[in-house]
Amino acid sequence: MTNANNAAIVEISQTANKFRSSIVLQYDNKYIDVKSILGLFTTLTSSGSYNLHVHGPDADEAKTAMSQVFEKHGLAVNVVSE
Repeated sequence: MTNANNAAIVEISQTANKFRSSIVLQYDNKYIDVKSILGLFTTLTSSGSYNLHVHGPDADEAKTAMSQVFEKHGLAVNVVSE
């Protein structure tokens, strides 16, 4: 299980921080605030499969941006529609 590269983690966090919405990554039974670089470092792996929960006033834009940045770095993510 290798960690995702630093550039991916930093870009994911920076992208999340552009939005007011809450952006939470679900992995197994863990929930990580994507705006926290430390949380991502301890959780994000290149082989994991993740669910992304986005809630807030700019959720649609955040979902699109987050999907793009995960895809750019070759990380599998499922944006949960609730």
